[in-house]
Amino acid sequence: MLKAGIVGLPNVGKSTLFNAITKQEVLAANYPFATIEPNVGVVLVQDERLNELEKIINPQKVIPTTFEFTDIAGLVKGASKGEGLGNKFLSHIREVDAICHVVRCFNDDVVTHVNNKIDPVDDLETIKTELYIADLEQIDRRLPRLEKLVKQNDRDGVLEYETLSKIKDAIINDIDPKTIDLSDEALKLIKNFNMLSLKPAIFVGNVADTELKDPKSNKHYLDLLEYAKKSNTIVVPISAQLEMEIAHLDYSDQLMFLEEYGIKESGLNKLIKEAYNLLGLRTYFTAGVKEVRAWTFVDGMKAPACAGVIHTDFERGFIAAETISYDDLISAGSRQKAKELGKVRIEGKEYIVKDGDIINFRFNV
Repeated sequence: MLKAGIVGLPNVGKSTLFNAITKQEVLAANYPFATIEPNVGVVLVQDERLNELEKIINPQKVIPTTFEFTDIAGLVKGASKGEGLGNKFLSHIREVDAICHVVRCFNDDVVTHVNNKIDPVDDLETIKTELYIADLEQIDRRLPRLEKLVKQNDRDGVLEYETLSKIKDAIINDIDPKTIDLSDEALKLIKNFNMLSLKPAIFVGNVADTELKDPKSNKHYLDLLEYAKKSNTIVVPISAQLEMEIAHLDYSDQLMFLEEYGIKESGLNKLIKEAYNLLGLRTYFTAGVKEVRAWTFVDGMKAPACAGVIHTDFERGFIAAETISYDDLISAGSRQKAKELGKVRIEGKEYIVKDGDIINFRFNV
């Protein structure tokens, strides 16, 4: 399962948000390093399409797909040199696939800020610097070892050397390494490094609940939006405190509660969807009277691999995928009607599964 890590300076609302995400009571104390070990939580991905499929199929149960978040201990300046939780923090963040940077945009005299000022851009620059330094140290250790392979004209050695040198130059010149042109082959060669600077990211602006309807009324949030434009990074406004308050309500009650604040969807829901999309994740469905279920796959996967998401036997003995698109089923109103309209297709091993496909796998083991 792909996972996103929640990262930020101490006391920005990280653990409060994580508590809301997983409805787990991890320690959210008002002092640095309240989260010592990374807490992992699996969350449900709210997908409106499941509600519509339930109406048509009337199954015994409906099972959403899931996504994994990891709450990672608060970072401080000098983490790359061992300050705070230092290397422990950096090793935990290397294990995630995407980073959700939580920054504080709310004023609260009771909750201290590690730098004694509210400045989301400065917070992000601090985090970026620490991640960059950690990557540079890795690169500087590796390059001298590669020089021997370069002299021998070893193809992989040359490509790895060039790739790491490009990333190093970008970091030194404060250019986002994610914007430089690296081939799939090059990225594969350096995959084991788990470069922090290459991980896709989302910025989460933690605002007061009263500002959710119009987060742009918050100067700190506006600064964050402006900063995000430089790296083309998605920004999601969230009130971590509000998300905590509604975390134990069921979905329909949450929507009613949010209506009072003039918003239609929780920030948490938006964050889950954005993280899901950022990692190129998509959803297909299996649908029968026993259950309607959503399954996560990576964009571009073929039918046998998607069958393997359910069970390895499905992939091993794959014969065909009886497929109908979500839109076609909704339009037809029933599977039988969709069949009569010629909307149900039999797809083979080379079929690239699409988001929203409803599939019945045929297999023989």
